Amino acid sequence: MLKVNNIEVVYQNSILVLRGVSLEVPDGAIVALLGANGAGKTTTLKAVSGLLVTEEGNVTDGNIEFDGFRLEKSRPEQTARLGVVQVMEGRRMFRHLTVEQNLRVGTALRNDSAGIKRDLEMVYSYFPKLQEMRKSITGYLSGGEQQMVVMGRAMMANLKLMLLDEPSLGLAPFLVEEIFKIIQKFSEEQKVSILLVEQNALAALSLASYGYVMENGRIVLDGPSSKLMENEDVREFYFGLSEVGQKRNFRDGKHYKRRKRWLA
Repeated sequence: MLKVNNIEVVYQNSILVLRGVSLEVPDGAIVALLGANGAGKTTTLKAVSGLLVTEEGNVTDGNIEFDGFRLEKSRPEQTARLGVVQVMEGRRMFRHLTVEQNLRVGTALRNDSAGIKRDLEMVYSYFPKLQEMRKSITGYLSGGEQQMVVMGRAMMANLKLMLLDEPSLGLAPFLVEEIFKIIQKFSEEQKVSILLVEQNALAALSLASYGYVMENGRIVLDGPSSKLMENEDVREFYFGLSEVGQKRNFRDGKHYKRRKRWLA
């Protein structure tokens, strides 16, 4: 469904951020995109969603295909009409509006009232707590509840592909587990594809069928999630496990050097 083909992204006509990035998200699949801060993960999502334009960024080489359409020059609203929606890091929402008002923001490009009503009930079926709090002001909700709102808002947009950026950020472990279970259930039942950017590599690879690892604007490793979870470098750098299965302390990160084959 989604094919990112060897793209380069430049900000402000001078800063090269992505360097020949290629990846695929099959129809109905969950694919994980892993990497440290600054690796280029969010920029990749914005290249797909069209949000680069808000930061003076451009795809200067390569192309992006989704369901037969080219996206690399598409405006955000055009991309959203195709069912491609980015859920941004940091749970951005209209904090002065109620839960249900925020959810309805996701229908801004729709005019099918019956479909909107159906999808609202669908969102409440995945997030029963939101139905209980539908008249509550979102600015007063917990982090986990706010994450449910922004995901539910995306679900309201005739969604085909969700670009999900760091959904576990700042959440307690039991909430991360709950959110990830809902993501999996939603993708399976609604046949929605998901490109998941996540620093919690273990949770992401446990959820996804395939994964990519980014470093310095490049894809340096990819494969089925089961294979990545067995990869010695992934286990050491992302899971904090040494070759003998013991946890290591990486507080002083400068002493940790990844193997040269990562960048081969």
